[in-house]
Amino acid sequence: MNIKEIKELARKFSKEQLENCITQTIENGKNECEISGDVLEVVNTLAKAQTVRELMEQGMTEIEAIRELARRIRKIQGAE
Repeated sequence: MNIKEIKELARKFSKEQLENCITQTIENGKNECEISGDVLEVVNTLAKAQTVRELMEQGMTEIEAIRELARRIRKIQGAE
């Protein structure tokens, strides 16, 4: 997980814009968020950034949102 890239995307784009970029990546392999690479990796990064942005809009600080994202990932992976 590239935290720096996720933070930059979450700061720069709204959750709606990130959703559009996810859709564009799936449909075209390219997106307006200017992130490229393997489609699965790009969608994964954009989805993480979207989650961080949504948490920030709910009142969390950036670092709290990143920690919550990491906690959710660990929970899904069965590490918690």
